[in-house]
Amino acid sequence: MEMVFDNYIVGTFLVSLFAFLFLFILRRYNNNNNDNNTRKKRFEKGYSREIKTQTGAGKGECSPGNGSGDDVIIVGAGVAGAALAYTLGKDGRRVHVIERDLTEPDRIVGELLQPGGYLKLVELGLEDCVEDIDAQRVLGYALFKDGRNTKLSYPLGKFQADVSGRSFHNGRFIQRMREKAATLPNVKLEQGTVTSLLEEKGTIIGVQYKTKDGEELRAYAPLTIVCDGCFSNLRRSLCNPKVDVPSCFVGLVLENCELPFSNHGHVILADPSPILFYPISSTEVRCLVDVPGKKVPSVANGEMANHLKTVVAQQVSCIDCPLLTLFYHGLIEESVLFQVPPELRDAFIAAVDKGNIRTMPNRSMPADPHPTPGALLMGDAFNMRHPLTGGGMTVALSDIVVLRDLLRPLHNLHDAASLTCYLESFYTLRKPVASTINTLAGALYKVFSASPDEARKEMRQACFDYLSLGGVFSTGPVALLSGLNPRPLSLVLHFFAVAIYGVGRLLLPFPSFQRMWIGARLISSASGIIFPIIKAEGVRQMFFPATVPAVYRAPPVVN
Repeated sequence: MEMVFDNYIVGTFLVSLFAFLFLFILRRYNNNNNDNNTRKKRFEKGYSREIKTQTGAGKGECSPGNGSGDDVIIVGAGVAGAALAYTLGKDGRRVHVIERDLTEPDRIVGELLQPGGYLKLVELGLEDCVEDIDAQRVLGYALFKDGRNTKLSYPLGKFQADVSGRSFHNGRFIQRMREKAATLPNVKLEQGTVTSLLEEKGTIIGVQYKTKDGEELRAYAPLTIVCDGCFSNLRRSLCNPKVDVPSCFVGLVLENCELPFSNHGHVILADPSPILFYPISSTEVRCLVDVPGKKVPSVANGEMANHLKTVVAQQVSCIDCPLLTLFYHGLIEESVLFQVPPELRDAFIAAVDKGNIRTMPNRSMPADPHPTPGALLMGDAFNMRHPLTGGGMTVALSDIVVLRDLLRPLHNLHDAASLTCYLESFYTLRKPVASTINTLAGALYKVFSASPDEARKEMRQACFDYLSLGGVFSTGPVALLSGLNPRPLSLVLHFFAVAIYGVGRLLLPFPSFQRMWIGARLISSASGIIFPIIKAEGVRQMFFPATVPAVYRAPPVVN
């Protein structure tokens, strides 16, 4: 009896113990579920809506843990965004591109691709995007000043026959790249406006955007790349934007006219700043008149057209162009009206009569990022330079090549620590090419612009004469301009060679105290032009990138 009772007690104890353990485990499981649900509700409440995505035949929830399956979100599908989408998609990444407007853009800049940019296009497999859009080959530049001109050809002798610059309608080029990116099954292009970046514990985890139909959605990916252009509303959270607007372009399209030098861009060193002509199709020539400052006479209220008509009728009978309006407003000198090559005057008249006069602020912004885990800036959202030299697309395409090579060894972009290291090193590796083109654009614009200062006048003339010498004196600077030899040290050497050449012109054959003084001011002026630009670009990153701590300067070998 006692044995049975003892066994009963032991059995009851064991059953109670197991029941207690079972209840404890069940309670802990329920608490974990409740905590997860609470965190999920708080997360969703904090971002104001429930995320929904297609799963099979129905709709399901998409968590920040990349349940959407995207590897990369690209904000913007301009030149940088579309090229990047194709590049990463071709490497097997699942790419989601969100672009505000997928219709063909209509811009007056981004129409000239330098040979260096074309080589990057070839490297990315996008060279066919300049086909079937009536793009024109560009073989160099023609420079005009005070009735003189000089032709500066690109040094293309070492390259294949198809390598040259290309000029085209910007919108046609972008549409071709978008179409090519969309052919990849792992690239999704969606029209929508990104309103904000989603952040969790200091890491960007995706974007919030509004669709074409006005629906508020969110998308998640381990890497978000912002390429939303010069008007970016997202850059402030990823960099320290210091946007300068040194001038504006007044744009016209001249139809059915021949440029003095075929297949060349034309730069007129007018007063107070340059005028550009280059073909954008087989029948059209783009004219861009640079106007210093942030404002030009209004086109919308008829002020521009009215002044053109009155000035043309009363003052200058042989030229009818927007330059006259600028003259009327005191923005240019009278001498500039007669610097337009005679071959273009009739086309100028017809273009102004047609009335399609466009304006565009010229923005400059050095790259000054603060590295943010999970996010990256590219294109004009990240870095801008004066468009005088047409280097913007070359910089963007070069950046894409650098980023592609960095990301290739990373098969899993969810490794946040490794991804952050790679992205930080991107900012260093891009510098030699980008800073050379940026510095040259800023320096050339200041040198080519007229000034009442005698030293600046001498610098401008010295630059024209130096380039007119030919040989290494022209091929060196043109190789820098074209992106074929983007070396910062070479840029600095040529820039100060121009200044020294200008001093030599002043001192020969007989120096005087006044000329020596102007020569000294010329050197000082040259330093005042280039050194602030180099400082903004970063001296160490520009000239000594190997000394900058970058964890992954070269991708590791993956076995």
